[in-house]
Amino acid sequence: MNFARRLVVPPWAWSFLFAALVLLGIFATTHTVGTGTIGLALSLAPYLVMVGSGQMLVISAGPGNIDVSVPQVISLSGFVAVSVTSGTGSITLGLLAAAGTGLAVAAISVIAIAFIKIPPIVATLASGLIASSFTLTFANGFDAEPSSALSEFLRLRLAGIPVIAIMTAAFSVLLAVALHRTVAGRWLLAAGQNGRAAELAGVPTAWVTASTYFASGLLSGLAGALLATYIAPTADLGTTYQLDSIAVVVIGGTLISGGRAVPAGVWGGALFFILLDSFLNLIGWNLAGQNILKGLLVLAVLFLAGGTAGVRRGARRAAAPTTEQLDIQPAADARR
Repeated sequence: MNFARRLVVPPWAWSFLFAALVLLGIFATTHTVGTGTIGLALSLAPYLVMVGSGQMLVISAGPGNIDVSVPQVISLSGFVAVSVTSGTGSITLGLLAAAGTGLAVAAISVIAIAFIKIPPIVATLASGLIASSFTLTFANGFDAEPSSALSEFLRLRLAGIPVIAIMTAAFSVLLAVALHRTVAGRWLLAAGQNGRAAELAGVPTAWVTASTYFASGLLSGLAGALLATYIAPTADLGTTYQLDSIAVVVIGGTLISGGRAVPAGVWGGALFFILLDSFLNLIGWNLAGQNILKGLLVLAVLFLAGGTAGVRRGARRAAAPTTEQLDIQPAADARR
């Protein structure tokens, strides 16, 4: 029994294994070591990890939670950040403006979900359309230039590794610690596992769910600001992140039904999809074919995970989380 347990593969490991297999395919095709491909993947992965981490938090809040406003937030925040930075000469103000933009769009989603009771996918779609309207207004005659200082920083490398990748990896470690070692993190996972049981145990599930959308908006806004500087501010800057932000979460081992978040898996998923894009471009696949393949991969993972979903749901109904597990006080004790 103990030996069998040691053979259990952690959920994040599969995404890294898939990334390694794609990398082998690139090596076999090009017959080169491929350090340039790895460097490119590490340069692009941080932005996908940022938005993927926000999406992971939303999905972890429970069934039905998803943020489809991510690409519109990225595009709008990119324009806002470049405009503010160019107008004020302050990179900090530009990043803050981008973060505020993401939070503002998230606030629209939260109001629609929490107070009007609109399903999350519809609410975030609507807030994304509002953001898209502002993006098109910005794009008309936009002539501000991204900060050269920030652009140089985003290309800065330490021992061959982009500094932004190191910083994002550190953020992922802190996020993992927060999810499993703090009360707020345990609240989120408990709400995702069984929202009703968590409420009975005293978890403010509505607040927890709302906070995940704000986190997603914040991270998408910052990613948009950095991407607009690294590439260029365009109206379709975030388009590819619609599918990718969800795909990296699913491939990375986070349960689509909620209750299990895997920050390390988001990194594996991001590297996998970036390397997959490189490999498919190398062999001549067009963008439509790439998106079809990504969609099929996500569906395959969901299908394979479906076999355990029923068992997990049954376990949730049979055993609600205890107050000791959630590290909270029962409501009756709190009133005393």
